[in-house]
Amino acid sequence: MLIKAKKDKIIKKYRTHEGDTGSPQVQIALLTFEVEALTKHLKAHRKDVSSRRGLIKMVSDRRKLMKYLQRENTAAYEAIVKELELKG
Repeated sequence: MLIKAKKDKIIKKYRTHEGDTGSPQVQIALLTFEVEALTKHLKAHRKDVSSRRGLIKMVSDRRKLMKYLQRENTAAYEAIVKELELKG
């Protein structure tokens, strides 16, 4: 889980307009940082099956958001993939 200060920082960096907290870009960025944190946790705790399930769900949700963004706004999709260094 992200702490509030870090989450606010990520939202501020990736938002599309003032007050934006739910755009696909923001959601993808938040999920990416949560996935990174959970991956680090799972490297230390290999038998944590419930966290592994959560990780798989987060990756799936991020993939769905990325497909949506690619379909609706290709320029924004390419920018977020490049900035977060994700596979496109």
